[in-house]
Amino acid sequence: MYASVTRGRADRTVLLLHGGGVGGWMWRPAIAELSSEPTLIVPDLPGHDRSSATPYVSHAQTVHELAELIERRAEGPVAVVGFSLGAQLAVLLAAERPELVDRVAVVSAQAEPTPAPGLVLGLLGLTAPLARRRWFATLQARELFVPASLLDDYLRTSASVSRATLLAAVGENLRFTVPAGWAGFPGRAVVLAGGKERAVMRRSARRLAEALPGSELEIVDGCGHGIPLQRPDWFARRLERWLAED
Repeated sequence: MYASVTRGRADRTVLLLHGGGVGGWMWRPAIAELSSEPTLIVPDLPGHDRSSATPYVSHAQTVHELAELIERRAEGPVAVVGFSLGAQLAVLLAAERPELVDRVAVVSAQAEPTPAPGLVLGLLGLTAPLARRRWFATLQARELFVPASLLDDYLRTSASVSRATLLAAVGENLRFTVPAGWAGFPGRAVVLAGGKERAVMRRSARRLAEALPGSELEIVDGCGHGIPLQRPDWFARRLERWLAED
């Protein structure tokens, strides 16, 4: 798994996990707004962008690889921030390897299984080739609030995602539920969702927050599925306040 590491001056390491169909580049707008200087570990998840040669297999396999990444590249526990697919991975990482995670920010994670996932995946398999068409990928980029400055990155990444990766990652996403170990995570946690996201996403945020005593829940007014890209300035400030909490 490819990962960039930017060493900062602040005594904090943050692992940033992107969503499905994008790459580590999605964090650039929010990173540019940070006034603090944490060390940042930003991977491209399997099957995505610079890790596209290795297909996405499962959440379990990816969490295993992320744990190894933390052990290799960080000194002590890290803060994990995940969006969408990456948010599900952040929850699993915190639940299964809490010794590696001291706090976790969960942004737009679906935690309620989708009915009849086989039908959804069947349709997705048929339409997968469209992701390589510029016009279709551009429409998808708008849905995720990808700014013009990152459109080329999105188009490159979208074209590199294989059908196998797409079906595996989306299949895991559709079947995801709150893991048993989440309720026992001892670190800080904040769960965010956009006020304009689908109802299942807001329900999922509440479900995750209710399952972990002491966690924070925030529904962000006016935001859809793409908070870090839609409001990177707000997100950076929120992230810094959360990282500074004892």
